Amino acid sequence: MSLFDKEAAMARSGKMPIAVLLALTLGPAIAIGATLWFVTDLIPQCVVKENQRLTSPDGQYDLVVFLRDCGNTEPNSQAALVPAGDEVPFDAASFASIGNDAPMRARWDAYGNIELTLPADSEIYRLDESVVGIDTVYLSD
Repeated sequence: MSLFDKEAAMARSGKMPIAVLLALTLGPAIAIGATLWFVTDLIPQCVVKENQRLTSPDGQYDLVVFLRDCGNTEPNSQAALVPAGDEVPFDAASFASIGNDAPMRARWDAYGNIELTLPADSEIYRLDESVVGIDTVYLSD
């Protein structure tokens, strides 16, 4: 049997050499994996630094005052409610956010409302009037 006949027989049988099969499957997989790894390094990762955590009078929520650092962004202080005992996720939705690296001071008042004292000269980004049915009161230094 000549070399041409062997190649023709292999083509008819549909079998692919293992080296070619590995190259055609692993090559694209490695390229896609490397691309994803590179792209995720370009996305800034946010770091949450808790300054204060107070459990609600009914024990259902934690009121958390934190700083969120996402790389080259302005300093900010934020407040959020999370289920009691849970960590603050890096993408937590805050109900209060100010442009100041000095943290807000928080407390629960006698009526179960949230009271936040904002540092003087803070740029206000967001101050919601209530969160999950709990009223918020804002005071200034």
